[in-house]
Amino acid sequence: MKCPIDGSDLVMTDRQGIEIDYCPKCRGVWLDRGELDKIIERTAAPAPQQASFIPQQAPPSAPYPQQPHDPRQGYDARYDQRYDPRHKKKKSLLGEIFDF
Repeated sequence: MKCPIDGSDLVMTDRQGIEIDYCPKCRGVWLDRGELDKIIERTAAPAPQQASFIPQQAPPSAPYPQQPHDPRQGYDARYDQRYDPRHKKKKSLLGEIFDF
């Protein structure tokens, strides 16, 4: 049989009882009548039970100790997104006039 793409001879191989024709140059795969049905049947059939690996769960670890809150460790205004020290509050016209 010839490859319909590049015209080279197809190589026939047997994979799990199914004859598959493939092209060694373009790596195309061609199936004869009924071979696709065999592949679908084999993939749909349940696989034989194998010894399954059941991982052992690690014992739960102790939670991290809670650090007591230190009220002296206060709020750092440098990280406040709402406040920009370069911008000052806009003064009203009267505030500018009477600012001594």
